[in-house]
Amino acid sequence: MKVRGVRGATTADSDDRDAVLSATGELLKEMLALNDIDSDDLAAVQFTTTPDLVAEFPAVAARESLGWKYVPLLNAVEIDRPGAQSRCIRILMFWNTDRAQEEIKHVYLRDAVKLRTDLASAQ
Repeated sequence: MKVRGVRGATTADSDDRDAVLSATGELLKEMLALNDIDSDDLAAVQFTTTPDLVAEFPAVAARESLGWKYVPLLNAVEIDRPGAQSRCIRILMFWNTDRAQEEIKHVYLRDAVKLRTDLASAQ
């Protein structure tokens, strides 16, 4: 079995707790559903936000809405690059799976679809 990365990104409507948790929860659920991922097969999950999102840690959505008590979660801040997508939440799941790289379905929602149009359109 290999460890594969599953990528996802979305945007929050605003910098408030509910907006961050709602957008993150929506993205997590879509990533899990499209890839048929069982949380027991996750090695770890990394969350990043752009510097304009500070109201809540995105990992809180995994703990509160999915009940991930034992999945290792890490939050970080993206580089503050001029012109970058604003209010963006990115997720990288490290998934123990036998699936090949090309079988992984990466998920881009809301305004984040423009980050990887090559992958977002493949779904």
